[in-house]
Amino acid sequence: MRGPTSLRGKRLWFGFWLLLVPPAGGQSPDRWQVQRDRMVDEEVVAAGIKNARVIAALRTVPRHEFVTPDHRRHAYLDMSLPIGVGQTISPPFMVAMMSEKLDPQPDDKLLEIGTGSGYQAAVLSKLVRNVYTIEIVESLGRRSAATLRRLGCYNVHTRIGDGYAGWPQYAPYDKIIVTCSPERVPPALVEQLKEGGRMIIPVGEPFQQTLYLLRKRDGELVKEAIEPTMFVPMTGSALGGQRQQAGPGDTLQNGGFEALSRFDDRPEAWYYVRQAKVVALGDAPS
Repeated sequence: MRGPTSLRGKRLWFGFWLLLVPPAGGQSPDRWQVQRDRMVDEEVVAAGIKNARVIAALRTVPRHEFVTPDHRRHAYLDMSLPIGVGQTISPPFMVAMMSEKLDPQPDDKLLEIGTGSGYQAAVLSKLVRNVYTIEIVESLGRRSAATLRRLGCYNVHTRIGDGYAGWPQYAPYDKIIVTCSPERVPPALVEQLKEGGRMIIPVGEPFQQTLYLLRKRDGELVKEAIEPTMFVPMTGSALGGQRQQAGPGDTLQNGGFEALSRFDDRPEAWYYVRQAKVVALGDAPS
């Protein structure tokens, strides 16, 4: 009786062991990678991003590592998410679009103003030689620097400080990206941008901003307005030592969609309106 019983036990154990062995061809796909690929396909590529290097970078960088644990389930939705101290991580499409507009090249030296979560810097680290990034909020700067180091983004150089003054030590820069909104383009950033370089920056008052692509030609900036947008305001020296006060843009504007943007047919003062259209109806409620 002992022999058959022992053999049956071995067979049962062997069958259980087989269930634990991954099938031939490797392990099952990472669930985060599956979500990331879906995000890129449906929210980035389908929305018009064409730069193959930018698309590949978004497929590679784990956005869920840059958000707080309680928001990770939303990491691969095309939306802003809070990251603490009143700051947010930008939607993936916005990160992709701003990156594409910069036309990043492998040998570029790039300056980022507003590290935030570190996600934008991580994406750019896959596209350029070096990223120099500044964050004014110390706790946020330390956290993002630690995340970038942990993920092996060794060509990202972080600093805690006032981005309004740029980072003159490593200037000039081939490209500059600003992820917070001053009311005017900081003169130091214009000076630190290389001749022929590009800067992408949101400019304007709170809730009334425009995203611009700037090209430096003969020492002057050539401006191209891209679209209405809404970023957190630039603080520090950008405010002239004053705390930013609420203005007329802090209330809901154009609630009935009567006014359209000067850029296209989207509603004026409504931000990040994609995959939507305005339909005019004579009896439409306000």
